[in-house]
Amino acid sequence: MHSDLNNFYASVERILNPELKGVPLAVCGSQEERHGIVLAKSEEAKKCGIKTGDTIWQAKRKCPDIVIVPPRFDKYMEYSRKVKAIYARYTDLIESYGIDECWLDVTASLAVFPRYEGSVYASDGKNFDDDFLRFLGDTVRFAVKEELGLTVSVGVSFNKIFAKLGSDLKKPDGTSVISQRNYKNVIYGLPVGDLLMVGRATGEKLRSLGITTIGSLAAANDDKIVRALGKPGHTLLTYARGQDESEVAHMDDARTLKSIGNSQTYAYDLNYLGQVERNIYVLAESVAARLRQSQRGYADTVHLWVRDGSLENFQFQKKVRHTALCGEIASAAFSLFKQNFREPFAIRSLGVTVSGFDGGISQVTMDEAYGNYKKRERAERAVDEIRKKHGYASVQRGLLIHDPENMRNDIKNSHLIKPAKFDDPAEGDQK
Repeated sequence: MHSDLNNFYASVERILNPELKGVPLAVCGSQEERHGIVLAKSEEAKKCGIKTGDTIWQAKRKCPDIVIVPPRFDKYMEYSRKVKAIYARYTDLIESYGIDECWLDVTASLAVFPRYEGSVYASDGKNFDDDFLRFLGDTVRFAVKEELGLTVSVGVSFNKIFAKLGSDLKKPDGTSVISQRNYKNVIYGLPVGDLLMVGRATGEKLRSLGITTIGSLAAANDDKIVRALGKPGHTLLTYARGQDESEVAHMDDARTLKSIGNSQTYAYDLNYLGQVERNIYVLAESVAARLRQSQRGYADTVHLWVRDGSLENFQFQKKVRHTALCGEIASAAFSLFKQNFREPFAIRSLGVTVSGFDGGISQVTMDEAYGNYKKRERAERAVDEIRKKHGYASVQRGLLIHDPENMRNDIKNSHLIKPAKFDDPAEGDQK
């Protein structure tokens, strides 16, 4: 199954404040800190044309009666944990995909579900009856709704990719079944952009090849897709054809962590390279510290996200040697910035993320054996301990000596850790 909580932030706000029920509602960031965009909206707001990412003034222009509330991430995390506790009654194979989405594998735990009156599955124990699959999804969905007052859309299928597609088909508060019998009828007519990991740039490339639906991608020539998209093309063909065999991770499995990152929107536009470099270092400090804390080993890919003054988004990435050092992460991110931006520019937001974790099993390199990598890593771990005991500002890089604001900018401990989703593997250095 794939479960997707409907309008999650807005729904939690209504539980906490029942007076908001039935009114157009948007959860928005702070205008003063220039986070003033729509993070979540109610169904009533959706009907007015309000979209996630709209600015507050755009939302009010579309719906003058809209109620704006600030986010309460601690409450959203609390309810996310409560929902997962319900899921855990049915299976311990629960893989999070953000704060409001999860995959669940219930194949081995059908006995914990209520008794189903009807055909269950064929004698081979694999070809489940569609009505039974819908019953499984409804059971989980009804439990969340009855106990917490939240609605969830559920997709039930024979692989993770189609289950996620299914959870998008009946919103809000519905269950969709995509089985081995009906998947071509249900899936193949959908836009190719609905497929997981097909972002804007990849979608444009596929459409330029005449591929507009998931079905046309499934039927496409393999060599043609791989030439156009590279290695991710193989993955997308597998997804479109229903051949994904990836397993749902255990709820306690640290391997579900695919990337670590932080981003920040600034109170003023960054206009020159020195400002950008300092802020990238501050972000890299938080990412490197979190990476060391995660025990995921070293990372071999650095991602840079940039939003400019006109709210256009850019994403770049670069392979690096396996590292957990702030300096190496920051250097890679800053080099990506310099390759793609020239002064004058106006930068509203920056984000730094690392991925490609080695799980702590990388071979020792010559630099690690005879150079100073380990010495530098020990120094950064020592800084982690000093800051933990005496505060973030107690130890700082010389780069920030003339930037008092950033010397106090403890992103790691002041920001909510949100899952980073790089859901377009072929974007590379595309806008």
